[in-house]
Amino acid sequence: MNQTIHAYALYLEEDKGMSSSTLESYLRDVDKFVEFVKKEYDIRRPEEVRRTHVVLFVGRLKQDGRANATIARSIVSLRSYFHFLMRRGEIVQDPTFDVEAPKADKTPPQVLTLQEIELLLASPDVSSPQGVRDRAMLELLYATGIRVSELIALDVRDVQPEMRFIRCGGAGKERILPIGAPAAHWAKVYIEEFRELLLKAGTDEQALFVNVSGRRLTRQGFWKLLKKSAVDAGISGEITPHTLRHSFAAHLIANGADTRAVQDMLGHVEQPGQQYSQHGRKTMKEIYETHHPRAK
Repeated sequence: MNQTIHAYALYLEEDKGMSSSTLESYLRDVDKFVEFVKKEYDIRRPEEVRRTHVVLFVGRLKQDGRANATIARSIVSLRSYFHFLMRRGEIVQDPTFDVEAPKADKTPPQVLTLQEIELLLASPDVSSPQGVRDRAMLELLYATGIRVSELIALDVRDVQPEMRFIRCGGAGKERILPIGAPAAHWAKVYIEEFRELLLKAGTDEQALFVNVSGRRLTRQGFWKLLKKSAVDAGISGEITPHTLRHSFAAHLIANGADTRAVQDMLGHVEQPGQQYSQHGRKTMKEIYETHHPRAK
């Protein structure tokens, strides 16, 4: 099957425009299968391969302890290879037909330790307007567990540092969330002392967090500052905005907060047109102040 594999490689590279790393993965999967059927069943031609051989190969991968994601990718690689051969008229049946890929392994979300959170939040240089902005953003993200899209969508009127709450979410999905003293402090300092320094003269920009051009900060802009903050804090591994969201939830639950209440804060329980009653706000505020590590 070596000649057909060579033709397949050219097809992936020239016709499909596949990247070199993906191409290598596909060819490696096909080579392993070819070696398997040759060694175990003395099969040397593609037309001799049957669905049973593919199923047995998948079983061998499982036996060898391969991850479900690796096995699923191998099936995709083989299916691509045999579809290529069918188009060339070299085989008449697809031996990968109806071979099911295993479900992807569920990996637990990344959660930072409290010490890592403290290092991350303290990493921005607060001697500059951008640094104060970054500190306020990180504080609010960990204080509330909101999504990065919700964070950058905040307008100035949505944050009330004195009353220690923010309003986020679009129409029909609005949430009023409590914030702790540190987040309220940095939001207040940013709004009252530094935000105007980032705005351009005469602008009527309503966004809470703005870039050096005086316009609403983008998702990409926040990703860059988050990655820089993680490096400055000496935190290894990939950190995403969702890392802070997961950490927010995990730390609340670890401190005894009710899971349903945390889901409400995260916006998982969506009730169109929901408006929190005074009692509901008080209950959520009490839960927050009791269980969030940076509530006070």
